[in-house]
Amino acid sequence: MGNLDSQTSTMLAVVVVLVLIALAAWYFVQKRQSERLQQRFGPEYARTVDALGSRAKAESELKARETRVGKLNIVPLAPSDAASFSQAWANLQASFVDNPKGVVVQADQLVRELMAKRGYPMADFELRAADISVDHPAVVENYRAAQVIAARDARGEATTEDLRNAVVHYRVLFNDLLEVK
Repeated sequence: MGNLDSQTSTMLAVVVVLVLIALAAWYFVQKRQSERLQQRFGPEYARTVDALGSRAKAESELKARETRVGKLNIVPLAPSDAASFSQAWANLQASFVDNPKGVVVQADQLVRELMAKRGYPMADFELRAADISVDHPAVVENYRAAQVIAARDARGEATTEDLRNAVVHYRVLFNDLLEVK
């Protein structure tokens, strides 16, 4: 009977050690995943954690974004398309002094056209911003800021300086999206 107790104790100890090893491995994988997502998404990681209220929910959302965008056919622009978009942006900026409100609308439209040309789906704004955050995490906040100003402008609450800031925000995103083959 003492031998059975010894065997049972040994088996129990082995099971406990295996469970501890599995828990340590799970913790290590989770930590590495969190670090990878933080590095890839930068400030968007913290924004998503704040918005969703937990790290686990945010990481699940960010991984879902990666999966969704990974299935898209995002392509760089042909040099001729990039030149055409660049010229359109230069024309847009040149008309700001005469028509700041119109330029913000045009900037938003040009960014949307560029995104569509690259292969991003043109769903609602939040989904567009989420998709952009996967490959352009450093500038997605510019897109959000520009959209906030554009919404304030639509309500008649934006100053000319606000409109200038919106165009600057759109330009940062535009330049980052303007990848060429």
